[in-house]
Amino acid sequence: MSRLVSIVIPIYNELDNLDELVARLEAALSGFEFEAILVDDGSQDGSGARLYELAATRPWLKPIFLAKNYGQSTAMQAGFDAARGEVIVTLDGDLQNDPADIPRLLRLLEQEPEVDILSGWRKQRQDARLRRTLPSRIANWLISRTTGVHLHDYGCSLKVYRREALAHVRLYGELHRFIPALAAQFGARVKEVVVTHHPRRRGQSKYGIDRSLRVLLDLLLVKFLARYVQRPIQFFGGIGMLLALPGAIILAYLAALKFAGESIGGRPLLLFGIVLLLMGVQLIGMGLLGEILVRIYHEPAGRAHYLVRAHPRQAPRRDA
Repeated sequence: MSRLVSIVIPIYNELDNLDELVARLEAALSGFEFEAILVDDGSQDGSGARLYELAATRPWLKPIFLAKNYGQSTAMQAGFDAARGEVIVTLDGDLQNDPADIPRLLRLLEQEPEVDILSGWRKQRQDARLRRTLPSRIANWLISRTTGVHLHDYGCSLKVYRREALAHVRLYGELHRFIPALAAQFGARVKEVVVTHHPRRRGQSKYGIDRSLRVLLDLLLVKFLARYVQRPIQFFGGIGMLLALPGAIILAYLAALKFAGESIGGRPLLLFGIVLLLMGVQLIGMGLLGEILVRIYHEPAGRAHYLVRAHPRQAPRRDA
């Protein structure tokens, strides 16, 4: 592969792994034109200082030092913003992903022009089964069912992207694990490939139960972006109608009782009907505001709400 390859690796408190990581990257990619963008995400163990020393004698190593610990998604986005390569590779800095897999994935991407993203699958995981593997399987099943992009291993950081596949993807929160699903919204084709996985030998895992909860919240965002970002009235308006219609029926029923001479002022059903109706009207109003915002975003700037792509086997167009 003659094209420049950008390797993006978020780093957080991985001092004990840095020297070996850099050495293994250099050995694995010796036959490629590449740059390695290691993003220090506010490490507290001296990782930033060691990265600076390693980069002094390696022109291909381009560290970025974030002002504080922003999280893996932000660190990865900083790497994407700095990357110059036509192909971008991501992996973790803890050496559980094997840099030796990268050349094989790059050759595979070269052989399959229809594929935009190669996503690693740690088929033989080397983590504690109950603490990591079982929750991961549940999360992968849930994410696949919710997004419609079926992968065995969303959490594997070893992925290879064509640059254009990331052109419309921006990362926040814990969205780094949803990149294939986010890119698929813009037409990217994803293929899963089995990769090597090693146990962590040095350093401390950053995984925790709070991270799983954040992932669930971000999954709701991804689902909304995938189905309703261009039509928010269908999401908010749909829920609003489900609430407002029963509320209106309840109030109509109570109004009929009132006209029949019955007292309805002390009935809990009255308050329940009013709450349902008000919540429904508010959600429908939010949907209408969302529709206005979508049009404000696209129309004044002349932004299209669709993307056009060339066929992967189509010859480049030449001007006459």
